[in-house]
Amino acid sequence: MTAHVIADATEAIAVATALADEFRAGAAERDAERRLPRAELDRLSASGLLAVTVPAEHGGADIGAQALAEIFRLLGSADGSLAQIPQSHFVYVNVIRRQGTEEQRKFFFAELLAGGRFGNAQSEAGTQHVQDIRTRLERLGDGSYLLNGVKHYSTGALFADWIPVLARAEGDTLQVAYVPRDAPGLTVVDDWDGMGQRTTASGTVRLDGVRVPADRVLPHHLTFQGPQLHGAMAQLLHAAIDVGIARGALAEAAEFVRTRSRPWFESGAETAAEDPLLIQRFGELALRVRAAEALLREAGRQVDAAGAALADETAAEASIAVAAAKVTAAEAAVEVAGALFEVSGTRSALNSLNLHRHWRDARTHTLHDPARWKIQHIGRYVLSGTLPPRHGLL
Repeated sequence: MTAHVIADATEAIAVATALADEFRAGAAERDAERRLPRAELDRLSASGLLAVTVPAEHGGADIGAQALAEIFRLLGSADGSLAQIPQSHFVYVNVIRRQGTEEQRKFFFAELLAGGRFGNAQSEAGTQHVQDIRTRLERLGDGSYLLNGVKHYSTGALFADWIPVLARAEGDTLQVAYVPRDAPGLTVVDDWDGMGQRTTASGTVRLDGVRVPADRVLPHHLTFQGPQLHGAMAQLLHAAIDVGIARGALAEAAEFVRTRSRPWFESGAETAAEDPLLIQRFGELALRVRAAEALLREAGRQVDAAGAALADETAAEASIAVAAAKVTAAEAAVEVAGALFEVSGTRSALNSLNLHRHWRDARTHTLHDPARWKIQHIGRYVLSGTLPPRHGLL
């Protein structure tokens, strides 16, 4: 595959804007038919957007967190499923940036600039908690590894060129093995059955004696031994998807009311858009979305600032800013996507219109990790200055 190479953040956002408009047109139909977005992902790869965080010294645009979050917000406003697929791609690009050797960076960044896609195989089902990883990397006599395990919620794996696999090695250390999608012993099963984000193909990855060369394994446990932005970056992109869903739902609700709704007879209005109670409710919903967008921008700015001067305190401030953005974004996405029906009336509930995809996407995506724990960390930071923990979910 060949791909365009994007020069800077301005071009990246322009490309994302154009692609979002293109993807929006077919989003309802893709969701209704559960038609997987292979062609759209190929467009995403060819556009160069998947390589925008490649460092400048390796030929990439090296855009910052704030610009990347805006790209995800734009994609999320068009299609909440499609926007979710590359989230883990950028997370595992960051692992290479932070923990890769120079040779590993050179190899994988070239793959990305050519349009390569990363999936993910990190979560497991039936374990004690989300960070109880039981997939194992066993070192062999020649220095390579044998990889065994089963992963669930593996968004992007079905469409990937490389699948980063989270696994435990000697001493229970956390590693990431970058495995080719067609590696012997690796199977991707499209068994995702979620009510929302239906076309992410977030199914199962089975790893049965997969051989992994030593130079395709990175020491992820080192990421968390000092101040880090791994979790903040990952959560920032999740927040951006939620903000995008909220903005997309608000826009579709406004269009429906302008073009298809009737005014309530007691309002005395000629059109639904002139109903004063609807005007009031749209103003309230717009405030929710604008607040979420503002917190997202601020969180991106904080992550960029921390990246330029990384220390315990700057990393903590970035994580808290992202946590605030994520909580607010999740609340806005669920509220606005649900209020779409409140303001649009009975006709909007027709299954054939598939307007409920916004709420289903919001409700599904916001289950990714509990907002209540983010609020706890914010409260502790405000009251006692307690720094948030170093893990990939904050």
